[in-house]
Amino acid sequence: MLDDLTLPDGVVLVRTTPTFDTSSMPAGLRQAHRVATGVWGLLRVLDGEVVFVMETTGERRTVAAGEEQVIPPDADHHVEPSAEARFEVAFYR
Repeated sequence: MLDDLTLPDGVVLVRTTPTFDTSSMPAGLRQAHRVATGVWGLLRVLDGEVVFVMETTGERRTVAAGEEQVIPPDADHHVEPSAEARFEVAFYR
């Protein structure tokens, strides 16, 4: 299910976070949090792996370097990066 999510047609890029690693990522990303109403996220893994966890269903997906994970609005989730992970999140509205 998680790997089937796609960005809706017509959304536009609003901003992209800095590139995070395990030492620079905000602690809140490791806990349940959500993207705002009307905003879609796109997790991009640049190096290593990041496990994306959907809180409501418990579904987990390992997102490897070069892969992306769409994050729907209002969906509680958290991430579990590997030691060598580098990633960013782009936001679309």
